[in-house]
Amino acid sequence: MKRLIFSALMLGMGLSNLNAQVAYQKAKAFDNVYVGAAVGASTNLRFNSVFPLNGMAGVKLGKNFSPVWGANIEVQLPFGDNNFANSHTFVKGLSYGLNLTTNFTNLFKEYTPERRFELSTEFGMAKGIIYGDPDLVIPGNWGDDDELLGKAGLIFAWNLGEKKAWQLYAEPQITWNLTPGPGDCVRFNSNYALAALMVGVNYKFMTSNGTHNFKIIDTDDLNNQINDLRAQLAAKPKEVVKEVVKEVIKEVPVSTNTVQEITIDNLYFVTFQQGKSILTAENKKALDNIQAGRHVQVVGTCSPEGSKELNDRLSQARADVVAEYLKGRGVIVDEATGKGVQGVTSNRLAVVYVK
Repeated sequence: MKRLIFSALMLGMGLSNLNAQVAYQKAKAFDNVYVGAAVGASTNLRFNSVFPLNGMAGVKLGKNFSPVWGANIEVQLPFGDNNFANSHTFVKGLSYGLNLTTNFTNLFKEYTPERRFELSTEFGMAKGIIYGDPDLVIPGNWGDDDELLGKAGLIFAWNLGEKKAWQLYAEPQITWNLTPGPGDCVRFNSNYALAALMVGVNYKFMTSNGTHNFKIIDTDDLNNQINDLRAQLAAKPKEVVKEVVKEVIKEVPVSTNTVQEITIDNLYFVTFQQGKSILTAENKKALDNIQAGRHVQVVGTCSPEGSKELNDRLSQARADVVAEYLKGRGVIVDEATGKGVQGVTSNRLAVVYVK
């Protein structure tokens, strides 16, 4: 068993490395959050007294940290008299706990937001409370009616809708009472376990990038575009500067007493990854060539993908991050403006004009 688990982990690590060139747009704290509700039925794991089945209901609040890994907080309520011999309330108990999820479809296959079917696992721990059973409050059980529960589930999920915001799932699961007594010692025992089948629906809230799922960034394409741009700048600096100035800056404010020619020497180009406004170490090294005390104008741009509102905000963020870095080095920033999409090419740039 240990060898099987170890082999599975190594295989997962290997497949993850195969997808190392795939990146996802940076998620904010409340991105990729979902809420769900489910109903189902349970019986004892040994199936020696299956009927009548116990009804169950539950709710979840979860977050996917990546297309593979996630977690959720779950509350479940059991109904029915089977396996709750001395509980006389309508709701027989309550459990609440934390589950960790692993999406095996995305782990072993390349993630795509359009995927219809996904297979996941869910493992967790919970606190269980049983209502209305006076026999539980006995010295051999340390005088309490709450229990430590362990859960394992297999989730078959179907992503629905044009934007895949809704998810219908079926989850067969096993819940163990780990502290059945005496003395609340922890142990796995099928006599104190329930098998259940839950059917539910999740709603995935819209993220900051305007989708309901993770947004893929093609890093190979991004690197190729950056390399092409660098090659163009190295091969034809004057022609490239002329085109970029025409599309991006258009009107460069200069002193009425001084006319300065725009050349490659007083223009600095900062490239960004798609959808991001983060300065790399290479970008900072280039900006360090601008001397403190010089006056500059910063113009941010972006590529045609995305809505106008998103592109305007992104281009301004790129201009601002360059301006803040320069200000920290004593450079005087006269203006930092985001111009949105300029032209039809992938202008994921911030242009610094040194006056």
